[in-house]
Amino acid sequence: MAERERSHTRPLGGVFVAHSQVLTSADVLRALTRMAHEVVERNGGVEDIVLVGLQTGGVPLAIKMAEILRQIEAVDTLAVGSLDVAFYRDDIGLRPVLPEAVTDIPVDLAGKVVVLVDDVLFTGRTIRAALNALNDFGRARAIQLAVMVDRGHRELPIRPDFVGKNLPTRREEMVDVGEDGVYIGSLEDK
Repeated sequence: MAERERSHTRPLGGVFVAHSQVLTSADVLRALTRMAHEVVERNGGVEDIVLVGLQTGGVPLAIKMAEILRQIEAVDTLAVGSLDVAFYRDDIGLRPVLPEAVTDIPVDLAGKVVVLVDDVLFTGRTIRAALNALNDFGRARAIQLAVMVDRGHRELPIRPDFVGKNLPTRREEMVDVGEDGVYIGSLEDK
């Protein structure tokens, strides 16, 4: 969970306290590399691929995955964007709206294969909002989902295409994905 969301999650302004590390930074890089190879295999290359990282945790993962894909396929450019879904969420009245993150979709998505990249898949509501938001940028030929951690507890029928780690958790636990790895913990008052 990114710091921006953590600061607005109850308890408001809570501090994430890690209880255990699940993946190291090297494990995260290996998982991203494996997922990148799966993207290439499934799509027969990267010719019509656009990576879109969900703000805020998915953006650095999308950027890193793009670097890996460029190396694998020996291409100079690969479209990478970012998407803030704050105004597309179905829980606006239940949690704070944080529209300060940037949406930047660098190309028209019409006819492209969009790979949505996020750090943690939980209930599926953020992905539902992302699917709605993407419609404003053109009708993609296909949308695929890549997540570093699938923690279960789905409330919507959404399933990732590419997963770094399946990590069963309790609902009250928090999962934090960062440059230094993946941690399970909890939010505690400041």
